[in-house]
Amino acid sequence: MSNTDLEDDLRGTFERAAATVPQSADLTERATTGARRAQRRTWIASGAAAVAVAAVAVAGFALAGSQNTPVQPPVAGGSQSATPTPTPPAVSAQTVAGTWRPLQIAGFKSMKQQTWPDDPVLVFKPNGTWTGSDGCNGLQGTFSIGEHGAFTASTGAQHMVGCDNVPNTGVLSAAKRVAIAGDTLQFFGADGARLASYARAR
Repeated sequence: MSNTDLEDDLRGTFERAAATVPQSADLTERATTGARRAQRRTWIASGAAAVAVAAVAVAGFALAGSQNTPVQPPVAGGSQSATPTPTPPAVSAQTVAGTWRPLQIAGFKSMKQQTWPDDPVLVFKPNGTWTGSDGCNGLQGTFSIGEHGAFTASTGAQHMVGCDNVPNTGVLSAAKRVAIAGDTLQFFGADGARLASYARAR
C-alpha cells in the first residue's frame, strides 16, 4: 500500500469516528459560560488585591502620622487651671508695724514667768522707730528693713533696772533678717538661725 492510500485510509477512519460522537447543543454555551466565570473570578481577585493594597497604604499613612504627632500629656484637673500659691507679702516697716509679744527667744528660759512689772513687748512704727519693754525697763530705738527682710536696729539710751529681763534689745541687735508668717514675726541671725519669734498682740 502506498503512502497516499495509507493517508486516505486514516482520514476515512477519523471521519467515521467523528461521525459517531454525539453532538451536544449547549457545548459552545458551556464553554462560553466557563470563560465568563473565569474572567469574573479574575476581576474579583484583582479587586480584592486592590482593596488590600489601599488598606495597607491607609494604615501606613496613619502610623506615620501618629509617629510624627507628639503625644500630649493629660492636663491635671481637666480644663481648670492650677491655683497659684499665694506669695507672702514683702516685709517692710508698714507690715511689721504694731505690738509684738515674745513667744520664744533662743537661750531664754523664763518666757512664761508672769512677775514682770511691765508687759515685755516690742512696738514697731511705720516711721522706722520702735519702743517697748524688757519687763522692767522702757526701751526705744530705730530700725530699718531692706530687700528680702534685711534688718538692722539701734537702741537708744535707757535705764536698766535689774530683773529677769526679757532680752528684746539683744534680739534686735543680733538680728540680720526678719520674716512674717501669719501673725508671727521671726528674727534670724547672720548664720540664718532663728533667734526669736514674736506674736502680734490682739
